[in-house]
Amino acid sequence: MSTLGRLSSLTTLMNAVVPQLDEGDELVIVAQGEFEAVYDLVRSHETQTVGTLTFTTSERGASRGRNAGVRNRRAPATDPLVMFPNDTSWFAEGSLEAIRRTASVHDLAGVPVLVEGAPRFVLPHPGTPLDARNVWSVIEMGLVIRLSLLEAVGGFDEAIGTGADSPWQAGEGTDLILRVLKQNPTLADEMVWATHPLAYVGGVGERTGLSRSERRWKLRAYGRGVGRVYRVHPFPIWQRLGFVAAGLLIGFRRRAEYGVMDGGPAFLGRLEGLIGRTLGGRHPDAAVAR
Repeated sequence: MSTLGRLSSLTTLMNAVVPQLDEGDELVIVAQGEFEAVYDLVRSHETQTVGTLTFTTSERGASRGRNAGVRNRRAPATDPLVMFPNDTSWFAEGSLEAIRRTASVHDLAGVPVLVEGAPRFVLPHPGTPLDARNVWSVIEMGLVIRLSLLEAVGGFDEAIGTGADSPWQAGEGTDLILRVLKQNPTLADEMVWATHPLAYVGGVGERTGLSRSERRWKLRAYGRGVGRVYRVHPFPIWQRLGFVAAGLLIGFRRRAEYGVMDGGPAFLGRLEGLIGRTLGGRHPDAAVAR
C-alpha cells in the first residue's frame, strides 16, 4: 500500500488491518511523502499484530509504489496472495479472513469495493468467466492475485496509472490483469468473484476533496489512462468507441457523483487515450489525479 502521507486515513486503515493480520501475513507500507511520520506510524503498530509490518519508500506513482512493496516484502511466504489497498481504503472487522477464505486456493479473485455503502462496480455472478466487458469491474483495491502471476508479467506498468510521469493516469490494474490473462488464458474460467458478505474493501468517492476544476482534470486524466488500455489491448472496436462516447453521459449516471458539464473533460480524455496522444493544454497534475 503506497501513500503520499495522508496520516489520518492511513491511521484508520492500519487500526483496522493490523489486528486482523495472521502469522505469515504482511502489510507493506510504501511511503512516497511524509516519510518520517509514516515510518513512526508503522513502528507504533508493531506490537498490535502477529503479522509482519514493513516500511519502505519509493518515488511517486501508485504503480511504482505497488511494485516497490512487492520487491521489499519480508514475510517468508513463498507464493502469497497480494492485495493493493489505497491509503484511503478501510477494512471491516473480519474482512481479511473473509477475503482469505474466498481466494486462498485460487490465483485470481475480484472483491467488491464499497463506497458510501454501495459497490463501486457490481461483480458478475460466481462462475462467470473473466472477459473483455467484466474485467473493468475489478479495480486495484479489489484485486487479489497470486504473487507468481504478478512477477511473471513484471508487475504493474510504472509508465501508467495514478501519479505516473505520463498523461495515462489510470487503467494500470486492468492492464495488469489483461497481461496476466494473455500468459495464462485458462485463468479466465477460474476467476473467483467474492460473495461472502464481509469480503469487501471500503473506499472513498472519486471526487472526494476535489474542487470542480480538480475533478475535471481528474476525469480527463483517468479517461486518458483507461482509453490507453482500450487502445493497446485487443478490445473490439465497438467497445472502444462506446467507451469514448459514454464519457459525454457521465454526469447522468454514476449515482450523480458528477455534473452534466463534467462530460466534456471525460469525453476528451477518453478520446486522447484511444488515439494515443494529448490534444493541447497541459497534462493533468499527477498529484491531483492521485
